[in-house]
Amino acid sequence: MEDMGEFKEKISELLKRKCFVELRELFSGTEPPDIAEALGGLSREERALAYRLLPKETAADVFVEMEPEDRETLVDVFSDREIKDIMDELYADDAADIVEEMPANVVQRLLKNASADTRKELNELLKYPENSAGSIMTTEYVSLKRDMTADEAIRYIREVALDSETVYTCYVTQNRRLLGVVSIRELLLMQDDAVVGDVMNEHVIAVSTGDDREEATALFNRYGFIALPVVDAEHRLVGIITVDDAMDVIQEETEEDFAKMAAITPSDRPYLRTPAVKIWASRIPWLLLLMVSATFTGIIITGFENALAAQVVLTSFIPMLMDTGGNSGSQASVTVIRGISLGEIEFRDLFRVVWKEFQVSILCGVTLAAATFVKIMLVDRLLMHSPISPLVALVVCLTLCLTVFCAKLIGCTLPLLAKKLGFDPAVMASPFITTIVDAVSLLVYFGMATALLGL
Repeated sequence: MEDMGEFKEKISELLKRKCFVELRELFSGTEPPDIAEALGGLSREERALAYRLLPKETAADVFVEMEPEDRETLVDVFSDREIKDIMDELYADDAADIVEEMPANVVQRLLKNASADTRKELNELLKYPENSAGSIMTTEYVSLKRDMTADEAIRYIREVALDSETVYTCYVTQNRRLLGVVSIRELLLMQDDAVVGDVMNEHVIAVSTGDDREEATALFNRYGFIALPVVDAEHRLVGIITVDDAMDVIQEETEEDFAKMAAITPSDRPYLRTPAVKIWASRIPWLLLLMVSATFTGIIITGFENALAAQVVLTSFIPMLMDTGGNSGSQASVTVIRGISLGEIEFRDLFRVVWKEFQVSILCGVTLAAATFVKIMLVDRLLMHSPISPLVALVVCLTLCLTVFCAKLIGCTLPLLAKKLGFDPAVMASPFITTIVDAVSLLVYFGMATALLGL
């Protein structure tokens, strides 16, 4: 597709010239996510007019893809009839997501114009906890009987296809209990009189409504699913999670982890559409917390003023030691957090992780110490006015080794401990690790200097 900026300008130009037929043709050849993004850059009046020109089969998909603020402006100007048309076209899970995001007054109007069946489905979906598998499932799936023939199954699928979010995977049930699964491909390749129950796969991987949604969506990546069945405590099929919803969850969780790893409160709103005050509110609590925790490093340095006065040259190496320790800890923590999110590392692997990071820390520490010793003896002695003794260089290098070891130990254990205690491992990322390692590196440094230099 053409550049988004040019696409928005073309829409505005066609609206101003009232070339509505041409605009409808433009929309008919464009994907809903691109239309939604383009409408978000229009004025309130232009957005409403452009949306009304969308083909009926495209309008609901565009509405789902729009930002909450843009949807709200449309609901404000739409008639009850238009809102009813939108709600009738939405899949139940998409409607539930929209209802959760909208203000109370908008939700009231949406529900008032929804059909009784839609309201019932929404109430069913909204009763599940926010981060559960039940909250992201849809109740619109294809359910077959085990005694159906292939011909009967295909004819039934044709009847319900328009009201189902996916028909590629069909579920075989009896009294709503999940018995097996069969794909549309298998049905098409079967003899017309073949029985569904004879060819269905009885070994079905399913999740419960209360399971964590992140764990549920991880199964899509592991097994390459298009859809995943969701069952209740009695193994009755209550819905399915489709791959598009799984991708949305994965993206949300990834963005949330990145925000926490950068010490920022996660936000669902796009950066350019977020007020500066909101961004300030999401960042300042973490900055204040980290600032207060960083005062410990100042206390440590103050406590060793006499040692620094006796060997002023020690001061010049503090930034290097703290930065190296922080970077080493961040490397370990990010690696472990990634392993946890992919399901590769569990708390029971703690000792294996520590042993591996111990080996890595020895290799990294020795390499960095050797490079630092050469740098101090060949470069720093020439740049600094006062000579640096080999004993001072030894203190710096030994501190570097111990700092890297401690940093990697802290970096690999804190995320696992956070996960075990029920916290998000992403919180234990760069900012916290760096603050803790800074204090540890200073304690090691001054302890080593006191012992070897007799300060």
